[in-house]
Amino acid sequence: MISYFSIKIKDMPYIKIEVTREGVTREQKQALIKGVTDLMSDVLNKDPQLTFVVIQEYDLDDWGHAGEQVSVLREKGITAERKK
Repeated sequence: MISYFSIKIKDMPYIKIEVTREGVTREQKQALIKGVTDLMSDVLNKDPQLTFVVIQEYDLDDWGHAGEQVSVLREKGITAERKK
C-alpha cells in the first residue's frame, strides 16, 4: 500500500499559483483551480483526480518587481490589470 501510494504521488501533477493578496475571491480561486486542472487534463492527459492545485497569496510588501515592492508600485498607480 505505501509503495503504491508513493508511485502515484511521484506521477501526480502539482501546480502552485502565486498571487498578491489583492482580493482574489473564493469564486475566482475556484475558477483558477478548475481551469488549471482542465488544462493539465486536456494538454498533458493528466488525471484530474490526481491533480493538485495550490494558491499561495502574498502581501504586497512581500512581492517585488523591477526593484520595487508591489505596495509601492500600487501607490504609484501601477497595476497588473489588463488594459481595456
